[in-house]
Amino acid sequence: MYSPPSRRERRLRIHRRIRKKLTGSAETPRLAVHRSLKHVYVQLIDDVAGRTIASASTLDKDSGVKFGGNIAAGEDVGKRIAERAAKAGVKSVVFDRGGHLYHGRVKALAESARKGGLEF
Repeated sequence: MYSPPSRRERRLRIHRRIRKKLTGSAETPRLAVHRSLKHVYVQLIDDVAGRTIASASTLDKDSGVKFGGNIAAGEDVGKRIAERAAKAGVKSVVFDRGGHLYHGRVKALAESARKGGLEF
């Protein structure tokens, strides 16, 4: 009997489809976003070398938010990843929304990172 894919399985299918088209390099790393119910995580990844250049999340000690599951948390994480990218010498990135809709926290994070100086 057929059972439809779960919400997580659907998101992972979408994520795999997106990742077929996106790769990050040292010049333009991949800005990978993951969000859970309580937190937002973001990494700058060089897929060629297989290493993380910079990361930020709502779990960081310098995080300015109490709760990581809202739009304010996404804006804060976006601002901090833009600062850390500038320190690492990164100006442009490839945005990987991780199978999540470009909406809410993910959108706030992207717009905040753009305001912070990242180009994508």
